[in-house]
Amino acid sequence: MSLFLKIVLLLAVGSVFSQNTNLDPLPSEKIDSLYREDQFYFGFTYNTLQKKPDGLTQSKFSKGFSVGFLRDMPVNKMRTIAIATGIGISFNNLNQNILISKTNQTPTYALINSDISYQKNRISQLLIDVPIEFRWRSSTFESHKFWRIYGGAKFSYLVNDRSIYNNYQDKIIVNNNPDFNKLNYGVYLAAGYNTINLYGYYGLNPIFQSAKIGTESIDMNSLNVGIIFYIL
Repeated sequence: MSLFLKIVLLLAVGSVFSQNTNLDPLPSEKIDSLYREDQFYFGFTYNTLQKKPDGLTQSKFSKGFSVGFLRDMPVNKMRTIAIATGIGISFNNLNQNILISKTNQTPTYALINSDISYQKNRISQLLIDVPIEFRWRSSTFESHKFWRIYGGAKFSYLVNDRSIYNNYQDKIIVNNNPDFNKLNYGVYLAAGYNTINLYGYYGLNPIFQSAKIGTESIDMNSLNVGIIFYIL
């Protein structure tokens, strides 16, 4: 009987170890096969103007803010390469010296002379963003601290705009200027480690679709640089 009990116990223990050995890899495979970098993002930028008409200057800090969500779609087995798309919003300020006013409900444009003192001259825009990006990262499902390079294209629709000029005595406000491009698009790159990353965006089309200072068309576009945060 003693020998029989020993054999039964030995078989039972062997069976338990055998089951553990077979089951151990399964959780890793399951977690890895579902691993994605779906992320909320928000960023802060310094906004500059390119291809400026002669005489245009930016004397104050022009800031921007963006926030949104990206859906991650890995394309390789290690899930370190992916494409992503999503939706977000951006709010941009542009401090510069173009005075925008209205004559008979038609926007007009003029450069403010450097010897004229004024308190504020700013363009503000609110946009809905649709980014499409290609992603490389060194992440695994076990750690969210990794190197990344994300780059792609961003399409933005202008939903609201406002220009305001204040010279301490008079205030000129123009809302929903029809001369702004409604659809904007450009390319961007984000790179860094863990949560904080450097970010740059270059607009491929002009901010204005039809605006002139005298006979010169305003064909300036935007270059925004700053930092972006990714949060799971």
